[in-house]
Amino acid sequence: MRDVGPKRNDKRGEGVREQEPRAHAKGHRDRQLEEVNHDPYLARSKPPEPALCPQCGVVYHRGRWQRAPRPEKAHEHLCPACQRIKDRYPAGYVKLSGEFLGTHRDEIRHLVQNEEQREAADHPLQRIMDIMEKGGVITVTTTDVHLARRIGEALHHAYQGKLDIKYSQDEYLVRVNWTR
Repeated sequence: MRDVGPKRNDKRGEGVREQEPRAHAKGHRDRQLEEVNHDPYLARSKPPEPALCPQCGVVYHRGRWQRAPRPEKAHEHLCPACQRIKDRYPAGYVKLSGEFLGTHRDEIRHLVQNEEQREAADHPLQRIMDIMEKGGVITVTTTDVHLARRIGEALHHAYQGKLDIKYSQDEYLVRVNWTR
């Protein structure tokens, strides 16, 4: 704030200078701008509307992919989630481990699948690609970083345990580890 005029008296009788707000926060030159990591599977240009994904049936309409009735004369265009699945290139890895997992495997798998269904209602591009079990560890791969994070947070909320979420600096990727 900088001074813009003479002092005036406030309610307590003290002199107060009127001040004008700054255009930028103090010290803005010291901050370095970070590049935003965007999902490389989101198209650089919009597909022609209406578009229909031939594999999963989601519709691109009004600028977003959504679950909707199949429009007449729709252009076929693979959605970003199906493209990721086709390329076997997940955006999220959720690793589940620990003794608790061995005794509650079915409950935990249901919670993971329920979280996907809850997200699918509003975000049809957020899907589970695969659920693999090997050596007492379950690895869930997802088409979106947000779904992986939500699965980890749902497990932590329901069963506590240790949750570790790491976003990649270089690419659109998250690794979530939950153990108990």
